[in-house]
Amino acid sequence: MESGAILFHCPQMTGLARRICAIEPRIDLGHISWKRFDDGFPNIYIEKQRQIRRANVAFLASFDTMGDIFEQLSAIMALTRCGTQLFKIILPYFPTGTMERVDDEGQVATAKTLARFMSCTPMCGQGPAEIVLYDVHTLQQRFYFGDNVVPRLKSGTKYLKRELAKLTDVAIVFPDFGAKKRFGKMFADFPQIVCEKIRNGDERTVTIAEGNPGGRHCVIVDDIIKSGATLIKCKDALLAAGAGSVSTYATHASCPQNSWRQFIDAGFSNVWISDSCPLTVESVRDREPFRILSLDESIARVIVDEDERSAT
Repeated sequence: MESGAILFHCPQMTGLARRICAIEPRIDLGHISWKRFDDGFPNIYIEKQRQIRRANVAFLASFDTMGDIFEQLSAIMALTRCGTQLFKIILPYFPTGTMERVDDEGQVATAKTLARFMSCTPMCGQGPAEIVLYDVHTLQQRFYFGDNVVPRLKSGTKYLKRELAKLTDVAIVFPDFGAKKRFGKMFADFPQIVCEKIRNGDERTVTIAEGNPGGRHCVIVDDIIKSGATLIKCKDALLAAGAGSVSTYATHASCPQNSWRQFIDAGFSNVWISDSCPLTVESVRDREPFRILSLDESIARVIVDEDERSAT
């Protein structure tokens, strides 16, 4: 890309946006005034709007609370109508991703609903906007988006690999076969273990279906932490089977109702998460055993269209 880019962001992503601009001097930080009218509806103002015309623009979004989605979509629609040449929506965490399919009549695939909303983004000067997502729950969610946008799927696991290079006797553990299907190829150089969830009425237990954790530092890899119950049961099963120590990684620490508290003093050596869910990150920062692996470098490279292989 010959010219630079302008990065706008929602209030929750202010810290991450500033780090991205500090890493990549070709990216300038744009500013939006986020206010609300007395009735609670958004009162949004895009500063220095004329600079956006024919510019390469990105918007760093966070949809981890429902009330913020409408105002951010409003800003996204307005930015593209300012005459941008290229436009990228960086949405690290796609929050409706776990409700991506319908197993019974009456269920609603809300992942498709949100994808339809985002697909209404107007075309920019060079065509469809890009929507950049990290470690979506299922890869087929890309097909929920319409032709007005181009989904681009990324992963935060390369930053976990940097941490694993500092350890010895590592085995990668998947909490179920679905996680192995998503992440198995990314960790082909490591011994792999697969756990399995067994349901007996309302009770759920976790057993080891494949692999031997004996004496190893076992690192459980998944896309998202919600209640955290499955990861904790995986850890218990691994230690009972002779694992030397257990850590876990998830790109998205959604952690509704402050479920991250379950990991404090739970026996994990490390709980690695990305900064895709800013509310959780602010809650766990500087708390053991949490370690935050920022996506700032990856997002900076995405915005300026630079080859990411050097970051692997």
